[in-house]
Amino acid sequence: MSNGGGGDQTAAILGGVFGGISAITGIASAIDGAGRANEANRRAKQNAEIQRAQQEGAAQVTNAYNKLVHAADKINYERQRQYEYETAIRNWNYQTEIQDFQYLQAAKQFQGSVEATQQQLIYNSVAERQAVESEQAAFNEMMNQQAFQREGMLIEQLQNEGKAAMMQAGGSRTKAIQSTIAEVGRNSAILRASLMSSGTQSQRNLRDIAMSRYADDIKARNAMMIEPERLPDIPKPTMAPERIFVEPMAALPGFVPGPATQSAAGPIFQGISSAAATVGQMAMQAAYYGNRSGTTTTKPAPVTPQTFDFPTVPRPITRPAGVNNIVPPDLA
Repeated sequence: MSNGGGGDQTAAILGGVFGGISAITGIASAIDGAGRANEANRRAKQNAEIQRAQQEGAAQVTNAYNKLVHAADKINYERQRQYEYETAIRNWNYQTEIQDFQYLQAAKQFQGSVEATQQQLIYNSVAERQAVESEQAAFNEMMNQQAFQREGMLIEQLQNEGKAAMMQAGGSRTKAIQSTIAEVGRNSAILRASLMSSGTQSQRNLRDIAMSRYADDIKARNAMMIEPERLPDIPKPTMAPERIFVEPMAALPGFVPGPATQSAAGPIFQGISSAAATVGQMAMQAAYYGNRSGTTTTKPAPVTPQTFDFPTVPRPITRPAGVNNIVPPDLA
């Protein structure tokens, strides 16, 4: 009995030693697992912070670029607007000068046409006067010729009557006188008819002269230019209405999901549970071997799980070089 009890006690001792080693190993492994979890969590948080910083930097660069483009668009628009207005003013001045020049040239041509028309009308008046004077001179000359003819006829009549008076009295003398008187009357009638015909023709000639002058005057006036009129003023260009610019929408940083963290207490709880199970198994083995040896064994005290507090040391978050230095350029 004593030998069997000694073997059982040795086995119990060895089991307790190995069980304690196993429990300590489990706790150490749990502590190491908690440390690895903390390190993984730290790296995940650091990577998330880096990604957020990169997204914020990209948003800042985008906003700065959009502001530069917006400012450049406003400057280019104002320059283009001013250039178009100045170009319109230059064209307006040029067109106005051309219009004034054309009006002055037309006015000069009209003045020349008026002077030419006046000269033509004066010429027509002079030509009419000369034609009338020529017609009157011709008519007067014809009247003078007829006057001379009447005087000649009167002289011839007196001579014939004198000859007839020297003849012997009788029928022959009377016939001679009557014949002379009749011839004088006939010649006088011819002269009067000729004079009337010449007067009528002279009146027709005078009317033709007047009508010719009237037609020439109409032709001269029709050839005269119409008086030019100044065209309405060309409207002066005005500045185009100013364009309304809308500020560019601010770019927001891209969404960065939170880091996937691991539980640091899980491995510790698992190690403590494993150590507690090992200690419980050791207690059961010790009780078993104690009953076999017939010795009274004391009931082991219950194992109370211990809580290990691991201090958390804050680690600075390191960012890539240049991330914190992303600042939008100065737009002033």
